[in-house]
Amino acid sequence: MAVTQSLDERLKALAVLEPSPFPVISLYLDLRPNQHGRDDFGAFVRKVLPERLRGLPQPSIERDSVERDIERIQTYLDSSVEPAANGLALFACAGADLFEAIQLEAPVEQHWLFIGAVPHLYPLARLLNMYPRYAAILLDTNKARIFVFSLAALERSQQVAGEKTRRHSQGGWSQARYQRHIDNLRLQHVKEAISNLETLVSEEQIDHIVAAGPDEALALLLQNLPAHLADKLGATTSLDLNASDAEVLQATLESFRQHHAETDTERVDELLNAWRSGGLGVAGPEATLRALELGQVDELILAGSPDTLKPVQGLRDAATAGAVHAETSAPQGAGDETKLTLSSELVLRAEQTGARIRFIEDPALLADIGGVGALLRFRL
Repeated sequence: MAVTQSLDERLKALAVLEPSPFPVISLYLDLRPNQHGRDDFGAFVRKVLPERLRGLPQPSIERDSVERDIERIQTYLDSSVEPAANGLALFACAGADLFEAIQLEAPVEQHWLFIGAVPHLYPLARLLNMYPRYAAILLDTNKARIFVFSLAALERSQQVAGEKTRRHSQGGWSQARYQRHIDNLRLQHVKEAISNLETLVSEEQIDHIVAAGPDEALALLLQNLPAHLADKLGATTSLDLNASDAEVLQATLESFRQHHAETDTERVDELLNAWRSGGLGVAGPEATLRALELGQVDELILAGSPDTLKPVQGLRDAATAGAVHAETSAPQGAGDETKLTLSSELVLRAEQTGARIRFIEDPALLADIGGVGALLRFRL
């Protein structure tokens, strides 16, 4: 199932919607079969949406909007969900003429329903962080395969074939010359693969690269990779060239995530040092929200779970989005709705101001600053 390359733009378009006087439904569904091989998202939807409807006064324009949303959502789930989809993010508000459904190959963990004045985008932004868009190059000394992956889906792939070569065990001057010829062919092949990778990275505006293959080929690649591509190289991993597309995705994504986790500590240390020195950094929910309001934030550094955020006094008065109400199938329940409201507000303001978002999955790294901070573009 193809995922459009404009998902970042769709996220930003949802983030800039004005708060609605009608209830806005944000529905995240895990579409994977349960342990019994059956879909259970339908049962969740049939339970939680009518429960929310019953809480609205009758008659009212808010109730009418939600009734129309429920009908349209049910029709969509019955007729439009693709078999390959593992997750769904759906946003609906009939009163505000909003219906946006995003089917994903990336899985959504648990079912979630959020009701607020704007779309609740924290889970979608975190999915983009967990399943980033990146290029992967898998090569040996005479063949290469280049991919673009995003949200656990293959967007694009191509192959580069060089002349097959193998080393001989014969000795002597002629053998040395022959081996130099073989080495030149292999170098030429790697440079051609790099040229193809460079073109794709430029055309697709790729920020991250993962390289895979036998050690010999990876070493040759790293020796010849231009600096601007080397800066984008996030990880390398050993992998056979005959691996399936799914195996390439799994191996490169795992390698990318491991590298990302290893650099989380460095990024948080950079944030803390900038904050403590009075430089381009702020820490804590209140200071981060103020910096977002002023457009100062270059990168929002945010806990991977809203539960670890420190609530902000008076957020509801200061927030543009208002409170968030939630239902979920998660065993631990929906958690503190004030923290969900804060997580929503942080992501919305980051998207509205063009700030990058980096989620930190280890809660201990941001625990001392309330689960959030930011690197700044400028200080006032």
